[in-house]
Parts: sequence; structure tokens; C-alpha cells
Amino acid sequence: MAGSVRGTGLSSCVHETGPSCRGRTVRRAPRPVRTIVSRGCVVGLAVERLEIRAESLRQLQLKEQQERCRMLQDSLHVLATEHHELERTISRRPSVLSSMEDEFFDCDDDHQVFSPAGSPVTEEFVDAMSRDMPVSATSNHTTSNHSNGEASSHYGRASLPVPMFSRSDFSLWSILKQCIGKELSKITMPVVFNEPLSFIQRLAEYMEYAPLIEKAAQCDDPVERLEYISAFAVSALSSNWERIGKPFNPLLGETYELNRPDLGFRFIGEQVSHHPPVTAFYSEGKAYSFRGSIQPKLRFWGKSVEINPKGNITLELHKYKETYTWQNVNCCIHNIIVGQLWVEHSGTMEITCSRGSLRSVLHFKQSGWFSKDLHHVEGFIYDGKKKLRAFYGSWVLGMFSSSVDDYEAFMNEPDHKARILAKDKSEHHSKSSLLTYSYDLPSQKTLWKVNPRPPHSADYYHFSLFSMSLNELVPGMDSLPPTDSRLRPDIRCMEDGKIDQSAEEKNRVEEKQREARKERKKNHKEWQNRWFSLQKSPTTGKEDWVFNPSYWNRDWKTCPDVF
Repeated sequence: MAGSVRGTGLSSCVHETGPSCRGRTVRRAPRPVRTIVSRGCVVGLAVERLEIRAESLRQLQLKEQQERCRMLQDSLHVLATEHHELERTISRRPSVLSSMEDEFFDCDDDHQVFSPAGSPVTEEFVDAMSRDMPVSATSNHTTSNHSNGEASSHYGRASLPVPMFSRSDFSLWSILKQCIGKELSKITMPVVFNEPLSFIQRLAEYMEYAPLIEKAAQCDDPVERLEYISAFAVSALSSNWERIGKPFNPLLGETYELNRPDLGFRFIGEQVSHHPPVTAFYSEGKAYSFRGSIQPKLRFWGKSVEINPKGNITLELHKYKETYTWQNVNCCIHNIIVGQLWVEHSGTMEITCSRGSLRSVLHFKQSGWFSKDLHHVEGFIYDGKKKLRAFYGSWVLGMFSSSVDDYEAFMNEPDHKARILAKDKSEHHSKSSLLTYSYDLPSQKTLWKVNPRPPHSADYYHFSLFSMSLNELVPGMDSLPPTDSRLRPDIRCMEDGKIDQSAEEKNRVEEKQREARKERKKNHKEWQNRWFSLQKSPTTGKEDWVFNPSYWNRDWKTCPDVF
């Protein structure tokens, strides 16, 4: 029979009884101490060691990547600085540049095929698209074809008070190098890189060719209506050509009103959100209403700035009870670091009609190194999957349509490109002339042609005549609300050439906006928009910014003090 066990594990004594033991106490040899570790603990320790090694590897890779990025940034900085100094040197020697222009051409020539940098749009410019378009843009009155989307007489100024401030002493790279991959709408830029317009005023440029909508409203054929509406959607982008200045960010509650009875419309826009920035607008004519909201997203990718104009555009034709909707394509500003800045639109724009199955699909071609498709637009009108009509042209110059058979037969000809180039050569166009996208097809119809810019446009931010008038204050505008962009002091100072004062005013109004936001937060108050509200659209059934027509009553008592 076993006795009791004693000890601590170092040794043990067992008192045994029995015939063979005779009551002796047996002392056994001490046993070694063993640490018993569960299998789960072993696995846990192994996983922990692996995670530590993986984290060390990640840190090493991150450090190496940061070092490579630093070296690349330093190299780009040196390159950009040298390029900036070279540009300044060349700008002081225009005669040398002129003499070299005919002898030296680099790969950027394909991108500059529509016009040399800084050159104005003259009659030769428009002649590359259509020789029969009347040109007289140097005075305050321009006779033109109303069906092309221009009034019979232009009113307003043909230039700004002073030419634009030279940017040659400023390096854009020095500002943007800290913004790679970031949202540029949140970055404060020096006013020297701005143009004297608010983003709300830029949206009003949609309406430069508003008579195209009136013409669509007069067409009984739904396909023909969609042709002109598609041309209008493309024409809305034409003012962006060579416009590399950044518009001023609108202040929350800022508005802009534009009345153009000569073009048959009135327009109103409001900044309805600051974070994220959202601008809502509404325009109306006798036969239509046009509205939308834009939430621009700007991002810098090292060599270019990408602008994504997120938002829906809606056009209603009252007579036919039709609603057309589309979204704008992306915009890209190239050669931020080295080379001549230039603007490109690319992507697919699809315009749908609420009645029936008609839709228009337009492809804004992206250029390549040696591509001749810069600014080129092509597309079709579809009924379901069936092609009904073909589009071709340029968002810079104009748009045409033709039968699908004529267009596809022309495009399938192996020598059609050679025919176009031969035609250009026969017309004795210079290197700076524009390629024409008029194919002279039997069924060709001209939908829209660009209005020529004034010869001095390059001195005034490359504004069109329509753009020149957007910030003009004339007698009779005393009925505008105190929130109108024309009354914004920083923009007015920049237009008048007071750059330092413009920068001071810009900082002041932005700080005022920040203080107002802090005060609302402190008092637990929400911002209330005055003229637009986010609600379900009665026409599309989707949530949209709906205009409040009480604006036209012109009661400004509740307007905020934003300036």
C-alpha cells in the first residue's frame, strides 16, 4: 500500500510498507525540472517572430522608397528650376525664339498643332475649320451667325482693364511639388496662378452657345434635336482651350447671376457646399431649363493636373417634355514641370433622353506622342444598338454630323488620313495652323463652329469675348445681391492688376469664411443655402440641387455677408 508523497519535486521520500519492504523509507533520486509549453504558445511565438520580421522588412522597404522619392524629387526640382530659368531667358529674347521657331521642332509639336503657345486666335485660325465664318473680334460689336450659338451683336467689353500679370518670375513646380497625389482644391495657391474669375463664373461659360438649345427645341425630328444638344454639350468645353489659369474658389454662399437677352437666357449659380466644394447652377430660356451641380476634384500627379468635374447636367425641352442628362469628361493640364502647358479633354460622354431609347455617345480622343487626334471628338447617335447618325469634329473648333454610311466608308478608306493632310498642305497652312476635321462628306452637316477669340486674347488669360464680359460691372447692375462674384474684392483687384492687394483680400475673405464656420459650429448652427436646396428632382426622380425661383424677387435681406 502506497504511503504519502513528500517533497517539492527536487527529491521525494516514499514510506512503503509490505512484507518485502519491512517498513523501510525509500529515498529516490531527484528528477530534473521540465518546462512544459503548450503547442499553442509555440505557434504564437513563431507568428510573433514572423510579424516582427515582416514589419522590419516593411520599414526597410518604406525607407528605401522614401529615399528614392526624395532623390527623384530633388532631380525634378533641379530640372524644373533649370527649365524655369531657361523660359525666363527665352522670354527676354523674343527675336531669338522667333528665328529658331522654323528650325527646331520637338515632340510637343503634335500637341501644339492647333496653335502655338500664346498665339491669339485669328481669322486664319477659324479658316482652318470653315472659311465662310465672318470674323471681326477686335471691337465691341461682332456680327455673327445666330444659329451657330452666338448673338447677332456682342455687347460688353472686348478686353480687361489691364493685361495679365507675367508668371515668368514664378515657378509652378515650387508650389506643386508638395502636392503630389493630393486634392488640389484644398491647397492654397498664390493668386498669380489664378485668373480673375470665380469658378461659378466659369460655369456660366456653359451658356456661350445657348442658341444651339433653342435650335434643338425648334426641330421636330428627335434625332436632329439630339444632334444639336450633343453639339451644345461639346461647345461648353471650348472656352477651356489654352485656359491654364485657376479660377478662384467660390466662398460658401457666393452667387453669380448672368442675364443675356441677346443669347436668350438668364443664369444663376450658388456655392452650396464648401467641404466638399459643390457649385449648383440653373439657367433658363423660353424653350428650356438647364441645371446641374459640379463637385470639381483636382489632383496633381507629378507631370500633370487632373480635373474630374464630378456632377450631373440636366437639360429639359418644355415643348417635347424631354429631359436630357450627361456628365462632363475629365480635363488634364499637361507639362506642369517641363514643357508648354496645354489642356486636354478625354473620356466618353453619354447623353441620354428620358423619352424613347435615343442616346448620343461621344468619345473625346486622348492624344499620344505622335497622335493627330488632339482635341478630336467622334461618336454616334444610337437607337438601342443601331447607329443613326455619326459625329466628328473638335471641342476646340466645331462639330459636324453625317450619315453613318458616309462616315464609316470614309474612315475605312486606307488613304483618308493622307487626304486630310494633303488638303491642309494645299491650303498653304503654316506649322501653327489647325488640322481640319471637316471631312466634306456628301451628307455632312455643320452643327457648331467656335466663335473666334480676339487677337489679344493671350494677353488676357486667353479669354473669349464671352469670358471678357463675365466680371464686368456696368450701370444697372445695382440690383445684384451682395453675394455676387462681381463684387468680390480679390477678383476685382486682380482684374485691375493689383496683385499684392488681391492676395491680401483673398486671405481676408478666406479667413472670414473660416471664422464664420467656427462661429456656426460653436452655436450648433447648420449652414442654410439661399437659392438651391437638395431634394428629389420632379423630372428625374433623383436627388438634385433644385433652384428656388424666389431669387428673381430680389429680396436680399437674408443674404449672408461673405465678402
